[in-house]
Amino acid sequence: MARLLIFVPRHLALAAGLAVVVAASYGFAAANTVPATRAGDGAAAVSGYTVTNVHYNLNASNPQQLASVTFTISPAVPPTGTVRVSTDGGATWGAACTTGSSITCTTSATVASVTGLRVVAAQ
Repeated sequence: MARLLIFVPRHLALAAGLAVVVAASYGFAAANTVPATRAGDGAAAVSGYTVTNVHYNLNASNPQQLASVTFTISPAVPPTGTVRVSTDGGATWGAACTTGSSITCTTSATVASVTGLRVVAAQ
């Protein structure tokens, strides 16, 4: 037996109210803007930053350990940005580095554990 579909006014009002909420939510979400920034992470070339002039600086009292890693980054990371490095493929990360275009990151990694340099930078 077929059921007769009856429209109840309160169901229509509920559906109309829900439609208004959905439309308003979509309008607010569509109005969100995100400022242009640079961020990069990975072993391959990543658009946004270029890292050059990498220097591993040994600890003066224990040359089997690094004291810091320095490099140039372009464009410069603003003071509100963050730079971090890993010398073991991302297993451990050092403390936050300096910002600007000449970056210094302190580390106590042993020279034998260095497998590469991974830089993560964000504005």
